[in-house]
Amino acid sequence: QVQLVESGGGLVQAGGSLRLSCAASVRTFSSYTMGWFRQAPGKEREFVAAINWSGDSTDYADSVKGRFTIVRENAKNTVYLQMNSLKPEDTAVYYCAADPRGSTYYTPDRTYIYWGQGTPVTVSS
Repeated sequence: QVQLVESGGGLVQAGGSLRLSCAASVRTFSSYTMGWFRQAPGKEREFVAAINWSGDSTDYADSVKGRFTIVRENAKNTVYLQMNSLKPEDTAVYYCAADPRGSTYYTPDRTYIYWGQGTPVTVSS
């Protein structure tokens, strides 16, 4: 069973930065597509960012383009989400997700088989 453990969430002021990490307990991590999703209170879960197995293909939600960056370190079985210029509307629980099939259909949450427990991010105005 694959375990995904997120960390790095917290409280930050608007305009600040956070870096989320997701560590995966799987030997074949380097073949996985990895994604980040978020769910704000009272809203549906939404796609934030994704990265392919090698790290040379990424995708972002329009709402975070230019502010968030997803990268991965396959040697550490870890994917990161660098979040800059945070806004109050970025407040949500952020989830890491993994697709062992290496799909390039990044945005649908049904693409991903494994999910982390989530890490909360609160951006104050």
